[in-house]
Amino acid sequence: MDFIPLANPDIRESDINLVNDVLRSGMLVQGKYVEKLEQRFAEIVEVSNGIAVSNGTATMHLALRVLGIGPGDEVIVPAFSYVATANVVELVGATPVFVDIDINTFNIDTEKIEAKITKSTKAIIPVHEFGLSCDIEAVVEIARQYNLFVIEDAACAFGATQNGKSVGSFGDFGSFSLHPRKSITSGEGGIITTDNRGYAKKIGQLRNHGIEYVNGQMEFVAPGFNYRMTDFQAALAYGQSLRIEEIIQLKNTLADVYLNEISNSDIKLPYIPHDRNHTWQTFHIVLGDKYEQQAVIRKLKDNNIGVNYGAQCIPATHYYQQKYGLNYTSLFPSAYRAYKSGIALPCYEKLNIEQVKYIANVINLL
Repeated sequence: MDFIPLANPDIRESDINLVNDVLRSGMLVQGKYVEKLEQRFAEIVEVSNGIAVSNGTATMHLALRVLGIGPGDEVIVPAFSYVATANVVELVGATPVFVDIDINTFNIDTEKIEAKITKSTKAIIPVHEFGLSCDIEAVVEIARQYNLFVIEDAACAFGATQNGKSVGSFGDFGSFSLHPRKSITSGEGGIITTDNRGYAKKIGQLRNHGIEYVNGQMEFVAPGFNYRMTDFQAALAYGQSLRIEEIIQLKNTLADVYLNEISNSDIKLPYIPHDRNHTWQTFHIVLGDKYEQQAVIRKLKDNNIGVNYGAQCIPATHYYQQKYGLNYTSLFPSAYRAYKSGIALPCYEKLNIEQVKYIANVINLL
């Protein structure tokens, strides 16, 4: 079997033609395709506003800035995610407060959130990990009870739903990434979604150096950032967004093959609650105690399969351990298990069923 990479975006000639259209136009930053992509996300997520920015991390950073969250404030985040989820909290001077996950879904354990809420808590950033919605309805209910903001980290989950409602539309903000491992990609890029027109206006200012046009004149109304998206990046992602339903359907077909073909009883397979769909940014398995994660990764790579661990137990990483010194093995056992025993398998639209069966067979023979 030829090498199977962990990710391999399906960039088609039609997508390349859109990029070439931008390059020939000379309008390279925040042009018509940025607007088209923003409208497309707003339409799919079913919110009033989509705002394109330079990357997924910038989306959450801007949301926190718009909400005025900073020093002295606390923000609840899952202990298992990509470090960016907690990093943005650090970057505004606030304190991330970690909550363990449900090992079945890899999402925040909603039953453990309330115990972490204090008078300093201002927001919750739930993550829809690997393309599966967390129990966002429960998160929003808790947030309303305690008057907290909700920023959905939906980086991996464009098109995911709970009870038919799209992630990114439940909270005050939705944060989406367009990194190459996501369902659609612009190389780097991010989209913020919100139903709040005032928030959308402020984000539009902050992403572009704090600029607002007043009576046709450019005014610098805030100390902003250069978080703009180029128009050729937007064109690349826009073309893919037109076939997002097809992409998700194909990923679900591949995931079903994994679920049916992996028969190793020492492997824990993903779980999908009945009220949610899964968009499968990653097919994430958890190894039994008999296996050592890095040895399995080497074994799979020796068999021409590109794999990696899925995400971090953030409190166990060097920076957060040095700063907060939390006993992550006792406080966040599920997050630590998912981190140290988790394996991310390829699951993307250019993959074929025979390749997935081959990967499953290698796992069965571990």
